[in-house]
Amino acid sequence: MTQELQRPPKKNPQKRTVSPTRPPESRSRASLGLSAAAAEGRFALQVCAECKTVQYPPRDACSNCIGSDLSWQDIAPTGQLLAETVIQTSSRLYFRERTPWRMGSVKLDAGPVVLCHIHNDCERNSQVTMLNRLDASGQGVLLAIPTTRTNYMEDDPQLRALSADPKHRRILITDAWNPNTPTLAKALLEAGAATIFIGEAESWRPHPNRKALGELADRVNRENSGEVNVLPLDVTDTASVEKLAGEIGGKTDILINNARFIRPGGVLDRGDTAFAKNEMEVNYLGLMRLAQAFGPGMMGRTADGVNAAVAWVNILSVNALSNSPDYGCFSASNAAAYSLSQSLRGEFRGAGLRVMNVFVGPTDDDWYQPLPPPKVLPAALARAVVGGLQDGLEDVWCGDIAKDVRDRWRQDAKVLEREMTLGGEGA
Repeated sequence: MTQELQRPPKKNPQKRTVSPTRPPESRSRASLGLSAAAAEGRFALQVCAECKTVQYPPRDACSNCIGSDLSWQDIAPTGQLLAETVIQTSSRLYFRERTPWRMGSVKLDAGPVVLCHIHNDCERNSQVTMLNRLDASGQGVLLAIPTTRTNYMEDDPQLRALSADPKHRRILITDAWNPNTPTLAKALLEAGAATIFIGEAESWRPHPNRKALGELADRVNRENSGEVNVLPLDVTDTASVEKLAGEIGGKTDILINNARFIRPGGVLDRGDTAFAKNEMEVNYLGLMRLAQAFGPGMMGRTADGVNAAVAWVNILSVNALSNSPDYGCFSASNAAAYSLSQSLRGEFRGAGLRVMNVFVGPTDDDWYQPLPPPKVLPAALARAVVGGLQDGLEDVWCGDIAKDVRDRWRQDAKVLEREMTLGGEGA
């Protein structure tokens, strides 16, 4: 059975940091559908439109009728463990560094037999549940886990390698002013985070979160259940970002960028570009400054043991997908940030550092006050962030509006654009 993962001791500064390695990442174009599903935590396989045969491995023609119309569909993730082996050595450096590694075959209830990684708590010939997760190269792989939860199940080395679980991690949240920050910090500590760093711009100005963060820091310090440190950070100031990166960049395992500048209005509502400049400075260029300062150090630590660097999280408005004119310029800055995050995903992939985008609908705060419900509460956002990290996701959709916009955007982006930009009734 899996043993509880212990908090690691302080690192010996004279000890060499292990260089990052990656598992094999070559895939056919057909196989990329598995990775696309894994990015959202879905277990999906190809299904033939003609004979309904479920396919594995991914292919270009049906194994039963040679039909070419193979759509990706969510499949029941249950099956039976047929055979297993434990790999003791490998020609691949990534696996050689992590042996022993358990693998085997599972007969899915949906039909095919799949090759997969196997959780250490799975018993021989038992019923299992399949997970589709992203590995360190950003490709989807299958992992069989027990159908019934076991003690410390998430601490299994193979499962932890396929996630960004906050347990024992040191996490930077970039904006103490954001209304969601206290709840997010609390949720991460409850998930086992060792240290929460919180960036605070203009610390001379009072803000409502300061008392809540102070109380949280006092409580966790009394209970010895973690640390909360509020540190100076202004994402619009390159010197401020670089100074903090010099202090904590070498021990930041997860960075959560929740810094934002938001004002209602589109182009014609504004008499100048002042607010738009602020939105781009914080929402887009702030992300770039953080990546340039913290990115290289985090990339160098993705193989650094229990609390290795694992994930970069961006919290974005779902209107990054399709603009909402009521918040038109803010939506545009988020669209730029979303595009930049895709660039970072490619740049970080060489080291195995994940980029997770959390798309949210209107949040329950002053700047979205004129909009009617539903709105995203701080607790819902915190659950989405923690759950996405634990599942190793790339894309997380938080709130009913975010999920609705996602579905309509995937169905027809042009129709969604019309729906989002319709004016009032004609005269």
